[in-house]
Amino acid sequence: MTSHPRLRPALTSLPAYVPGARPRGYEVKLSSNENPFPPSAAVVEAVARAAEEVHRYPDMTALPLRLALANELGVEADQLVAGNGSVAVLSHVLAAVCEAGDEVVMPWRSFEAYPIAAVVAGARPVQVPLTSEHRHDIAGLLAAITDRTRAVLVCSPNNPTGTVVSEAELAELLAGVPREVLVVLDEAYRDFAQVDGPVADGVELLRRHPNLLVLRTFSKAYALAGLRVGYAVAGRHLAAAVQATATPFGVNALGQAAALAALGEGERRRRQVTQIVAERERVVAELRSHGWHIGDSRANFFWFAAADHPPQLVTARCAAAGVLVRAFPEGVRVSVGQRTDNDRLLSGLGRWSGEK
Repeated sequence: MTSHPRLRPALTSLPAYVPGARPRGYEVKLSSNENPFPPSAAVVEAVARAAEEVHRYPDMTALPLRLALANELGVEADQLVAGNGSVAVLSHVLAAVCEAGDEVVMPWRSFEAYPIAAVVAGARPVQVPLTSEHRHDIAGLLAAITDRTRAVLVCSPNNPTGTVVSEAELAELLAGVPREVLVVLDEAYRDFAQVDGPVADGVELLRRHPNLLVLRTFSKAYALAGLRVGYAVAGRHLAAAVQATATPFGVNALGQAAALAALGEGERRRRQVTQIVAERERVVAELRSHGWHIGDSRANFFWFAAADHPPQLVTARCAAAGVLVRAFPEGVRVSVGQRTDNDRLLSGLGRWSGEK
């Protein structure tokens, strides 16, 4: 007889989500892909006003926010589901389509919440390795689909490598996935990819692909990571199913108010995103000129592949300079900060001389 409640056996193999560490002992944090700019005065004021009424429940489905997003995106409000960050929304999505023993196909390395969300939904994560260029292997993803596959996840730009899935690749994937299998396109970093040129628009593709669902977030370009607001866009039937699994009052009052205010500041957001992308290009060019091998990124971060640079060496150099970055077995991801933070990174990394 055990002395504790019986738990799901699957939890023993549940991968742990490792967040970007807190900068204790570090002066610069470039580990969590956060927007380096603080929220605007308008957003802060909206949060302060909402705080005066936190004794009241917020709108249960964030309808005012969904209406504003619908107007922004050219869809209907009942095609949108808001939640406590896009990770929570993904969990609701998989809960709507998966049963015990089902499979969720995903690229790997990609966002580390994906396999966790799959296991929690009762499914088995099927991880398809990235190509040697750190891109999605479209043929590999399609080949991994079985009669137990319920969803295929796509991350563009991919976290943590920064590579995008081209429009042609996405078209190939959507054409090859059976109509009864859901395709989830995570566009958390799409705002940054747009600066460099054309990029696939998941919301536009929804009109032709009823088995597609798009995830977006207010955590990155909108600078609201601490308030946890994300959403899904899908066809009405699919959105209704996801809403049925969603946590009631899943977006708190402060998050709803902040997101509404941030939506109204499109010009400010675009200016900041352009500045972040310009900083990324400056830093990457400087690193390459000093011998570092950095892949092309279209996000607000860039990637040191372990095949080129030992992760422990990269993180050690950064740590010695007081800069916190994010290490994975496959490499090191570095977020783009403000110019002074990025200069600190460049100073700490110095020149690459082929050390192993």
